[in-house]
Amino acid sequence: MSYGSRNPARTQSEDADKPVIWTVSVSRLSDLFRDITLEYDHLATIEPLHLGFDEAARTLRERLATERCDVVIAAGSNAAYLKGRISVPVVVAKASGYDVMQALARARRVSNRIGVITYQKLLPELSDFAATFGIDIAQRTYVTEEDARAGINELKAAGIDVIVGAGLITDLAEEAGLTGVFLYSAASIRQAFDDALEMARLTHLEAGRGRRGAASDTRRARRGLHDLRGESAAMERLRQTVVLYARSPATVLIQGETGSGKELVAQAIHREGARLAANRPFIAVNCGAIAESLLESELFGHEEGAFTGARRGGHAGLFEAANGGTLFLDEIGEMPLALQTRLLRVLEEREVMRVGGTRPVPIEVRVISATHCDLEARVREGRFRADLFYRLAVLRLALPSLRERVADIVPLAEWSLKHALAALGAKPHPNLHAEMKACSALLEAYAWPGNVRELRNLMERLALFLAAEPLQALTPGFLVSIAPELANLTTALSALPAPASAATESIAAVLARYGGQRDAAARHLGISRTTLWRRLKSENHS
Repeated sequence: MSYGSRNPARTQSEDADKPVIWTVSVSRLSDLFRDITLEYDHLATIEPLHLGFDEAARTLRERLATERCDVVIAAGSNAAYLKGRISVPVVVAKASGYDVMQALARARRVSNRIGVITYQKLLPELSDFAATFGIDIAQRTYVTEEDARAGINELKAAGIDVIVGAGLITDLAEEAGLTGVFLYSAASIRQAFDDALEMARLTHLEAGRGRRGAASDTRRARRGLHDLRGESAAMERLRQTVVLYARSPATVLIQGETGSGKELVAQAIHREGARLAANRPFIAVNCGAIAESLLESELFGHEEGAFTGARRGGHAGLFEAANGGTLFLDEIGEMPLALQTRLLRVLEEREVMRVGGTRPVPIEVRVISATHCDLEARVREGRFRADLFYRLAVLRLALPSLRERVADIVPLAEWSLKHALAALGAKPHPNLHAEMKACSALLEAYAWPGNVRELRNLMERLALFLAAEPLQALTPGFLVSIAPELANLTTALSALPAPASAATESIAAVLARYGGQRDAAARHLGISRTTLWRRLKSENHS
């Protein structure tokens, strides 16, 4: 059997139901947006706009007066400028820590003196990184293009040869005769597209609230315990915890890296809960994907005339929509402090006050929140309310990263690839299992910064090529040609010198220095907790 595919004709109604996403960029990010768009074309109607700042805001406002757009994707200073200036949500494409590492590795091949220019905020972790690896890194920030030019000229005068940054920065650096190293990776842009699709789903949910029957299915948790796939001990413990937490109505805080399945776990807790009937609502909202000015109205609702543009007759917020069920607050760490105060009051009083309203509305909602950041650190920094943190974290659940459950990687990849092929109307090759095994070393060596989501997206990309080339065998070489990041990350990391402690200190010594805290020791050594444990076990037996 082959990977032969069939391409059913796309109907007009299918196109009308698809989310509409516009990508906005003015630099080399446009090329990355274009490449990733091909992977998401079957899920959304996507249009690239090569505009920036005032011109972008003006054009978007004009088009939105007569055209539909659910979400805009942009990055850096361009995204910050658009937020609050247009009437649709703006999803910000963000560079990950792995993007920074890869960019620094590429920059170091050019020079030992590297400049990093970021929008508005410095990257504090770069100081420790530079000291650990013996790299001279000078940081600057910018808000306007003039700031960026000034920073580049200052770094050039100081003898810096290579600049790491977003597209505007690399373009300006090359204009100044320096080498520019682009910061964003394909994985980060895919994350932005995933967030945009989720934001579009929320927008459609809001639009359909008036049609109770039609909206009920979109507010139902579609995933359950059986969707938490993996036979590793970590996943078995996770499933047991989900069943245990489902028995309680208490709040749950789910902590885990990007793409590790936080909403999937939240849905499973909701569905397993014996106190909830199957038709009780489950509503999810990404607190980091909605402009602050809109998030308050989305969560708590508003009365007619509460603010400019408020809906006639007002509207119920997501707390009211989730009454009797579960409200999932994703990326809770991104919630502004002012809204944290309102959220705490709702949790304490079990009632919600609409924006511009005077009458409290009683609610009975279980809140499950999730974050990829260290909320306790944010509490210490004054960026997150301590009382809200403890109110949200009555029950806590830490999700294992994919690299911490290596045994699950190949089975998950095979399962995802089969589903992706089926979605394309293609049949998997009868030798697929053996072919996946042959690629196991490559898949298991990769760090998977985007976790299960990144693995699933990669398999969808692979399925496109396998469906288009019926005779192509799935070999490690072919896999790398489709997913060069599997090899590039190893290359990038090998370009950096090993940490001194890894060469001169034993694992036990590093652990002792950090008071036995394995997470801190693993971060210092640049390895996962699983690898730390294996090396420690090896030392004890030697």
